[in-house]
Amino acid sequence: MEGSLVFGAFRLDLKERRLWKDQTEVSLTPKAFELLAYLACHAGEVLSREHLLEVFWPETYVDDHALTVQIRDIRKALGDDVHNTSYVETRHRRGYCFKAEVERLEPAEAAAPAAPADSPPDIVPTTKYARSGDVSIAYQVLGDGPIDLVFVMGWVSHLEYFWTEPSFARFLRQLASFSRLILFDKRGTGLSDRVPISRLPSLEQRMDDVRAVMNAVDSPYAVVCGISESGPMSVLFSATYPERTQGLIMIGTYAKRIRDDDYPWGTTQEERAHFLEEIRGHWGAPIGIEDRAPSAARDPAFREWWATYLRMGASPGAAVALTRMNAEIDVRAVLPTVRVPTLVIHRTGDTCLRVEEGRYVASRIPEARFVELPGEDHLPFVGDQDAVLGAMKEFLMAINRAPESNRVLASVLCMEFSEASGSGLTPERMQHIRLRLQPMVGREIKSYRGHDGGWADQRHIATFDGPARAVRCALSITSHANRLALTPRTGLHAGECQTLPGPGVTGLAVDSARCVLERAGWGEVLVSSTVRDLVAGSGLEFDSLGEISMPGLQFPVRLLRVL
Repeated sequence: MEGSLVFGAFRLDLKERRLWKDQTEVSLTPKAFELLAYLACHAGEVLSREHLLEVFWPETYVDDHALTVQIRDIRKALGDDVHNTSYVETRHRRGYCFKAEVERLEPAEAAAPAAPADSPPDIVPTTKYARSGDVSIAYQVLGDGPIDLVFVMGWVSHLEYFWTEPSFARFLRQLASFSRLILFDKRGTGLSDRVPISRLPSLEQRMDDVRAVMNAVDSPYAVVCGISESGPMSVLFSATYPERTQGLIMIGTYAKRIRDDDYPWGTTQEERAHFLEEIRGHWGAPIGIEDRAPSAARDPAFREWWATYLRMGASPGAAVALTRMNAEIDVRAVLPTVRVPTLVIHRTGDTCLRVEEGRYVASRIPEARFVELPGEDHLPFVGDQDAVLGAMKEFLMAINRAPESNRVLASVLCMEFSEASGSGLTPERMQHIRLRLQPMVGREIKSYRGHDGGWADQRHIATFDGPARAVRCALSITSHANRLALTPRTGLHAGECQTLPGPGVTGLAVDSARCVLERAGWGEVLVSSTVRDLVAGSGLEFDSLGEISMPGLQFPVRLLRVL
């Protein structure tokens, strides 16, 4: 169909399938648009529910609720009140009637209104690739706003399929109207390099990918926006790289996926196991749509889009592995170390992640702002997306400072040595050890952060920007030390440090790492539970040794031995 239908302040562009109110586009799902156009084309006629179900869901069984949902969305878009309608009227036991006068304009008369100055053009950005280690990461950039916004979709993603769902495309274009929007697919998903299931990205590898994309687009720092499962990674990135993080936004997120006594809102182990079985048995269907987009869950077009989106985003095996890894993550201890402006958005009736989880995250981050919005949908572009966009825009426009970098989240390694023979270390022997081993920290682990506490007596202290890297460095040094007839012991803890002039570091995390070291036997690498909670997906294994109290920490910390 071509031309436009005009009624009141609204115009339906039949060719472009878009609804306008004056100069502003109004979001509608494809099915709701088709239904509205059909009703408007039959203005003044009473159309029965049976007739509409037959027209829009031919040879498909759906109950009356599917039609009710579409009518509700149309009324919301038009500003109609069910009890005082200006456009779509319910005729009791008869059906629906479009009661407003409708004028049809031919294509020549129906030129689209000029887009507002802050609205980006309706183009799909070009997909490009950034190198992150030996992996290629697909990314897109749209808009030229005054602030960079890195948008990280949760679970799985597919950059180019984002744009095939009108509500998602509109959401992204609106973000690009007040930012430079940076999108990417995590390694192993979407258009980024697929990797073996056993090598799906850990949190620190995901952080590497964010930095690689930011470097590729010449972004010195940005606001990081994590959706759902990407919230924990965004927290870790913001705390680890405050010098590159101008702000943090999380939408529908959590701190810990599995329920326990201190976090009663997560899913149970049994619920998680059931979801994994559903993925294994039904990948390719619209899995999880009822919890993630309940307002669109009965729309056949959206169901088909969601099912295809999941299939294009990841294989069944990758989806299972990612879900398992996400279940192991716990960033509760990291939240207080976030020192950048933070906004947490959560809908009150979110049926995928409870609103209490968003409240908890915001309450633990210093000076975080929490915005609770009405609605049930978990996906931010489904339901009232304008409320989400409004909160994000207000937050972004208020950021007017460059990021600070003197306080960072780091994984602290504290190591000391003894002679394998049991004899003491002479000063000369200690100097030889320093010369042989100190360069390994940077050489063996390429992403060593560079904060080096140096040697204190016979102990070496170094910090890393990823806990798995710190653990692997400890294991590597242990192996090399054994060849030098030395026996090391190591303690590791992740927490907030303050960088000093030069290479030094100080802070509670350094003291805690020393405390862990004191419990380590010779030849052992011990870590705190904070380290263990952040290495999901790394393949590292641990043996629990019980809890200890640490100076300055409110709760006991569990110690674990690296196997």
